[in-house]
Amino acid sequence: MQLLRDLSLVSKDSQQIASPKKDHHAPGSQQDLFPVVYSTLATQALCSLVEEHYEIKVTNDCRFWHRGLSDVYLVETLTQHYILRISHHHWRSQSDIHFELSLLTFLGDHSLPISVPLKTKANQLCVEIHAPEGKRYAALFPFAPGAVPMGDLNLTQSFLLGQTVAQLHQKGRKFKSFVQRQPLTPNHLLDESLEKITPFLHHKTCELHYLKDAIAQIKHQINQLPMEEPYWGICWGDPHSGNVHFTEDNQVTLFDFDQCGYGWRAFDIGKFLQVSLQSGLSRKVRDAFLEGYQTVETLSELELSSLQAFTQTAYIWSWAICLTTMQMHNYSRLDPFYFNHRLERLKRLKSDDWQLF
Repeated sequence: MQLLRDLSLVSKDSQQIASPKKDHHAPGSQQDLFPVVYSTLATQALCSLVEEHYEIKVTNDCRFWHRGLSDVYLVETLTQHYILRISHHHWRSQSDIHFELSLLTFLGDHSLPISVPLKTKANQLCVEIHAPEGKRYAALFPFAPGAVPMGDLNLTQSFLLGQTVAQLHQKGRKFKSFVQRQPLTPNHLLDESLEKITPFLHHKTCELHYLKDAIAQIKHQINQLPMEEPYWGICWGDPHSGNVHFTEDNQVTLFDFDQCGYGWRAFDIGKFLQVSLQSGLSRKVRDAFLEGYQTVETLSELELSSLQAFTQTAYIWSWAICLTTMQMHNYSRLDPFYFNHRLERLKRLKSDDWQLF
């Protein structure tokens, strides 16, 4: 895999990592570095960062693995692989990062199969990086054993994942954090998402009215659920087959809790259904997830009847997140087809046979 080594400024001193500075372009003159909104950090510099801050053996290689809501690097030593995750400056604050990493540590301490962040030599959960665009945060994880399910989840894996998510909800009720993260309320998931989508539909009056009416109906339904235990508590925020590894004997490890927070437990199930429907996972496999979940946590009839609304909620929220990302990295895809496709899929999720496709 080609290493991406450009556009980064990271020094070995954690207090002096990549601060913007004057660039001497000509004798006797100075010019500020050109402003950036996103930089790709150099892999060799990240090797030095890891070796300086973590008690691991000398790094053998570092590869840019994946660009999503964070930048993910694969770090290799002679004996072990690690995942180095670098937050995006525009996406998560320091308190957001601390909430997530503290939650992962808590869940790991309570015997959940979670990829838990490693502590630094200074007993911290992350390392602050002064990138050209601003502060970003690096967290190092052991590479989760196994791999993403080939061809997506089978019945057994889906059942096990449902059980594990229920255990996460159950044990997560004891989690306490001195920093807070924005809860997964209708205001955050739907109203703020509508604000991000609206500018792209201002010339499509009918489509915008449809979206607003859909959100009003969804809010009316999910607001009937109490914001109290067991309905309300810690949510993963993004449970699906792409965020879990299975070994050959179906041992599971969960990772990527970037979208976690306090919310309704039924939202996590809705998010699983939304991603599964989008990827074409069969009805039997989707049902196995719910069956596995309810061997640990019993959902009320009100929660079960709200799953369609929560699936639509997850879809609208992911749409808004996608818009934010694409405006920075792939604006060319925001064409009429994209929005027509998005609206048509929402209509299908609102239909009576939403589980049949």
